[in-house]
Amino acid sequence: MEKTKLSFFQRITKYVKEVKSEMKKVVWPTFKKVRQNTLVVMLYVLIIGIVIWILDALFTWGMSFIINR
Repeated sequence: MEKTKLSFFQRITKYVKEVKSEMKKVVWPTFKKVRQNTLVVMLYVLIIGIVIWILDALFTWGMSFIINR
C-alpha cells in the first residue's frame, strides 16, 4: 500500500473539508445556557478573589505581628 503525497493545495482542500465535516457535528449552546455559564464563572471568580483577598490580609497581619514583636 503506497501513499501518494498530496500537493499543498490538495492538503488545504482536504483540511477544509474535514473541518467543515467536524463543524456539522458540533452542538452549539443556546444563548440562555451561555449566559448562565458566564454568570457561574463570574460568581466563582468573585468568590475565589474574595478568599484570596482575605488570606492575603491574614498573612499580612500575621507577618507584621511576627516582625513587629
